[in-house]
Amino acid sequence: MTSDESRARVGEVELCYDAVGEPDAPAMLLIMGLGFQLVHWPDEFCQQLAAAGYRVIRFDNRDAGRSTHLPGRRYTLDDLADDAVGLLDALGIDSAHVVGASMGGMVAQLVAIRHPDRVRSLASLMSTTGRRGAGRTSPRVLRHLFGRRPRTEDEAIERRVRVFADVGSTGFDQDLPELRRVTRLAFQRDPDGREGRRRQHRAVRAASDRTEALGGVTVPTVVVHGTADRMCHQSGGWATAEAVPGARLELIDGMGHDLPPGAWPRIIGALVDNARRADERHLTPPS
Repeated sequence: MTSDESRARVGEVELCYDAVGEPDAPAMLLIMGLGFQLVHWPDEFCQQLAAAGYRVIRFDNRDAGRSTHLPGRRYTLDDLADDAVGLLDALGIDSAHVVGASMGGMVAQLVAIRHPDRVRSLASLMSTTGRRGAGRTSPRVLRHLFGRRPRTEDEAIERRVRVFADVGSTGFDQDLPELRRVTRLAFQRDPDGREGRRRQHRAVRAASDRTEALGGVTVPTVVVHGTADRMCHQSGGWATAEAVPGARLELIDGMGHDLPPGAWPRIIGALVDNARRADERHLTPPS
């Protein structure tokens, strides 16, 4: 990325973020998933979005990366959604295209539900609505949730490679050198992130079904999901697209619970098309 990391005070927490793209371009806010960090949005992925005409902002959720960690605290996905809006406030941004992946998709949905005036468009990637049975996790993947905490960078890297052998895409090549590089960087940024992940997981487990509330979302919405997603079954994507009026579903054959470079043209194309639909509507005066 071409910019340095910064921090913004948002209520009781500080959020670490960075941005790429022209400062006066429409903002696109990227929200990452459980236990993941801003660096897990690939640099080149963000740069391609910026080249399409957006100011792309990615950040560490509370309890991840270089943002504030909250030992002993409990919070909800609503709190994470309010954090995201607080970051927009801190940056002086009235509204943004909101994109979330996995748990970040749940948070993005809640931003649209709780703060509709702050959302130009919504994109929910590899996520679900909280409806019982939708987006279930394969038992093959669950075993990774109870593994021993990696004590070194090398252990963290090899564990991540094993995890993504199960949850990653089957229809696209994995960029293993990049996976190892980013895992090393994430370990350096947050070497003891396990407890933060557990607190985030409690927030996910405590969340209610958003299906009814999503029926009130009126901004252009796209749902992106892979047919090979073992972490969050594609039924989660179908449920999300069915819940939001007029939502478009981009189902990518062979994509798992990751962002493989081979799928970027489809993913980025879907995000940009959805954002442009919103921008056109935003600029069109009411009749």
